Amino acid sequence: MASITGIGSYLPNKILTNYDLEKMVDTTDEWIIQRTGIRERRIVENGMITSDLATEASLRAMEDAGVTAEELDMIISSTITPDHIFPSTSCYIQQKLGATRASAFDILAACAGFIYAMSIGQSFVNSGAMKTVLIVGAECLSKITDYTDRATCVLFGDGAGAAIIQKSRTKHEILSTNLAADGIQADVLIMPGGGAKNPASLESVQQRMHYIQFKGKEVFKLAINNITNMILETVEKNGLRLKDIDLIIPHQSNLRIIEATMEKLGLPMEKAFVNIDKYGNTSSASIPIAIDEARKEGLLHKGNIVMLVAFGGGLTWGSSIIRW
Repeated sequence: MASITGIGSYLPNKILTNYDLEKMVDTTDEWIIQRTGIRERRIVENGMITSDLATEASLRAMEDAGVTAEELDMIISSTITPDHIFPSTSCYIQQKLGATRASAFDILAACAGFIYAMSIGQSFVNSGAMKTVLIVGAECLSKITDYTDRATCVLFGDGAGAAIIQKSRTKHEILSTNLAADGIQADVLIMPGGGAKNPASLESVQQRMHYIQFKGKEVFKLAINNITNMILETVEKNGLRLKDIDLIIPHQSNLRIIEATMEKLGLPMEKAFVNIDKYGNTSSASIPIAIDEARKEGLLHKGNIVMLVAFGGGLTWGSSIIRW
């Protein structure tokens, strides 16, 4: 069975606190914490880009798995902040790792991207088509964040997380992955500029189309309902009960969303891993960063049943159950 045999993450050194944001926009530390649970986030500097973050996280995951670049068969990168629209960021990761044997491609599923990548990697490994797959979620969201908009600039941070997927009976088995989407709601979370519909122009820049835009109230309600339903469906699909889940690792979008979801499920917050206070929303990097941190904090033990769940633009959402 396909398993996670290595995990790694990387976060930039620069910290942007709520007090820093108080000097930039009309906001306060108290307002941000009350509405999001975020106290600080990491921001790239010195010319660092998405593939740099991804490469660092990948090297740590490879070291953890005992895998060399020459052993990688495939690289799947999930990002909404690619180095360029093309070629794929995964090709730059391949170049920087020296993984000359690996095929490489990107996916764009926003905050659910890492779980989408896991599902693809799991399928390739289980089918026998690939032996060793590297999946990476990496974001430089500070590059597309409007720091004049207090509703969005408080939310996002930069970072990367990666995992190695191989067949293993002794490592962390991926029991299932579950994916969903709702394109009818595509415009509630969007960066409208830069694509074929609104290519870069003086007008698109003046209208600030090249920054993240979202309808907060709609996203909040949709996230809670879809995450809750996805968790219940995934538990049932695997013949489990909610009480069988040892730890839920949700996408770190908003503490209020996590709290509301856990309340709706009737589960204590102690069963949810939270690190949004330190890193903010890192989109597709959120889940792997959280897995790596939960492991380092000693919260994951052999045999634990771990639920991963994420919701993001597209709209896309997904879940995965892992036997640690």
